[in-house]
Amino acid sequence: MVSFSVFAQQGKQNKADTLFNKFSFVKASKVYQELIQNNYNKDYATRKIADCYALLRDPKNANRYYKSVVKQKNVPIEYYYKFAQSLRGVKKYEESEVWLQRYIDSGGAPGDNDFTKNVNFISSVFGAKQQYFLDKVRFNSKYSDFGAFEHDGQVYFASSRDQGVATKKLYGWNEQPFLDVYVAKAGTRKNVDHSAKVPGDINSVYHDGPVTITKDGKTMYFSRNNFTDGVEVKDNKGMTNMKIYRAHLVDNVWTNIEDLSINGDDFSTQHAALNSDDTKLYFSSDRPGTHGGSDIWVANINPDGSISDVENMGAIINTKNAEGFPFINNEGVLFFSSDGHVGLGLMDIFATIKGDDNNSIVDIINLGIPINSSTDDFAFTMNPNGITGYFASNRRGGRGSDDIYAFHRKPILHVEGLVTDAINMTPITDAKVTLYDNNDKEIAFMLTDENGFYQINIDRNQNYKIVASQEKYIEDYRDFTSKNIQTELTTITANLLLNPISDVVKLAELNDIYFDYDSHDIREDAALELDKIVDLMLNDYPEMIIKIESHTDSRGTLSYNDKLSIDRANSTYEYLINNGIDPSRITAHEGFGERKLTNGCEADTDCEEADHQLNRRTHFIVVQME
Repeated sequence: MVSFSVFAQQGKQNKADTLFNKFSFVKASKVYQELIQNNYNKDYATRKIADCYALLRDPKNANRYYKSVVKQKNVPIEYYYKFAQSLRGVKKYEESEVWLQRYIDSGGAPGDNDFTKNVNFISSVFGAKQQYFLDKVRFNSKYSDFGAFEHDGQVYFASSRDQGVATKKLYGWNEQPFLDVYVAKAGTRKNVDHSAKVPGDINSVYHDGPVTITKDGKTMYFSRNNFTDGVEVKDNKGMTNMKIYRAHLVDNVWTNIEDLSINGDDFSTQHAALNSDDTKLYFSSDRPGTHGGSDIWVANINPDGSISDVENMGAIINTKNAEGFPFINNEGVLFFSSDGHVGLGLMDIFATIKGDDNNSIVDIINLGIPINSSTDDFAFTMNPNGITGYFASNRRGGRGSDDIYAFHRKPILHVEGLVTDAINMTPITDAKVTLYDNNDKEIAFMLTDENGFYQINIDRNQNYKIVASQEKYIEDYRDFTSKNIQTELTTITANLLLNPISDVVKLAELNDIYFDYDSHDIREDAALELDKIVDLMLNDYPEMIIKIESHTDSRGTLSYNDKLSIDRANSTYEYLINNGIDPSRITAHEGFGERKLTNGCEADTDCEEADHQLNRRTHFIVVQME
């Protein structure tokens, strides 16, 4: 019963860690709470539940658990930092500074953005584990630039930079030129002027852009004012709404413009995005059924190009305020902008979190700094490599009203592997796998699943040791490093082999059998012993696995004795198989010649026949009992 209870708790921890790694923090926190109540791996569970509440933007509960965490023996110093953040989240600023100083005194190095800016609690947490890093974009203008989307080495973006044109049509709202769609080579350092406008019929005299393009590069979806065939259409309030149009690439020119069925004259439809196989169209709209200012919607793109089954993405994503600029990465994660969810400032960029079925959306997460700021941050896109991409912001320090920012990200890294029996190469379930830093301080541990598999999140640019142990085995370890690895790499593999400990190898006292001189025939006395082994394996221990080792005495040549011992091993093996033992339950049958004598009867030694007899034997080793 005790063993069953421990197994149940181990399963709960694995479940909680899986939920945490999928960003399902609400469910994970409940399971960690059960582990705490059952006093199983309590220190670890307390740290994880504190992290859950931090990521759920609940500084009160996060602070309550971090307060217990920092009292733990040998707690990682990063929790001093997290506790300091949580204290700030509940407005205990002086105490927060004390713990921040303790973190620094313990060797921690906070970044520039920590407590010097007016940011909310959750973004401070993200800043501690920064994944996104900004890169320069050289082609911004003094006007509005946003909606960068990279395809086949080219960056398409919307801009009001209509420079080099003698007559400019201005947008009355901000007295800037209307938006047009431009294209530039990715990474260009050159200025982009009117000559870089997308060729064809995309750009009109009103707003055009941003765009998205199908994977084959032949179809473009783009936003435009309700303007077709030279006619601008207004709604009953005198406003010109937005529509999504579709264009096709013909002789390197974008033409054959289509007005899509999802559009309407009395509401806006814009910000097109496509899923990985171009079968779904995501967009923002204030059409009937919208929760607030504008919502994220999705529709099916049918093989004939028609669009159907328009569906609101639901209340987890959409609020009573405005949501827009959807984007879907190759893993099916939806990114969008919103000023209705808790964020750093005006409009922030968020990502969705999927449930256990990998289809339903269960929560959203703020991307934190430096992607988000205290101003508007929007139009997030990610390149197919999953590492680089773009977004737009009107934050201070930019060149124009809205600027395009490039980013690269360092995705979460983990070590994973299999723990395997070194003799029969079967997976070892419930082996304890412990991760240590380069000072041999324990960081985390977990138990392997039924496949002998483990996975633990780690930091980059660190040295580690991973140790696997199980009560029936000799522990194994590996040193490894996450230094100087490619950014795209998300997994370091560290497989471990465990050898059974000596008192486990011989779990059953199986008698040796003996052979006549220069013979490999099974004698009558040997057959009796083999029959006992057959009965033991068939009736008493139906899961038992053995291996066979056969030997000779020292008389004869070394090569001859090697062959003779192999013949004895084969004879023994065949006897057991012929009497009903499954071959898979005998991992090996090997001969060792005269190399493993049980006594001192070597070739140049005068020994009695009885002493030589002790060396002419087959020995049985129990590899596994159950």
